[in-house]
Amino acid sequence: MVTPEYIEQAREILGDGPLLAPVVTVVLESDRVRARAIARDFLDLYLRLPNYTTNFERLGFTDEDLTGGGSDRLVDALVAWGPDDTISGRLTEFHTAGADHLALQLVTGEGGESPPLAQWRRLADLTGDTGVTGVTAKSA
Repeated sequence: MVTPEYIEQAREILGDGPLLAPVVTVVLESDRVRARAIARDFLDLYLRLPNYTTNFERLGFTDEDLTGGGSDRLVDALVAWGPDDTISGRLTEFHTAGADHLALQLVTGEGGESPPLAQWRRLADLTGDTGVTGVTAKSA
């Protein structure tokens, strides 16, 4: 639950050797209101955990960003959403910043016991041009 800027800083500290594999949360939704609502529902737990909020503050977010379900700025920084090319571009940002592998966490906003196979396939297609060498997907 970090930003590409965080990855860039981590890569500088770690150097080229160690594997850097952040989790990137993705909402396959283009509608701004719906995407942010799904993301906020997902982020709710994390915004109540001091270890996460402290790290978000370290990333430059303020108390105002962390209240009310999270500001648009926070949601947009922590969750990749939008049209397919926007999501693919966001994943590329993590690679460009120094990530070797992305663990993609797909958030659908839909309940149910069945894995969202169609969304996973769509997400896999979006990773093709990102330059990331490995992707792990799970649903939340």
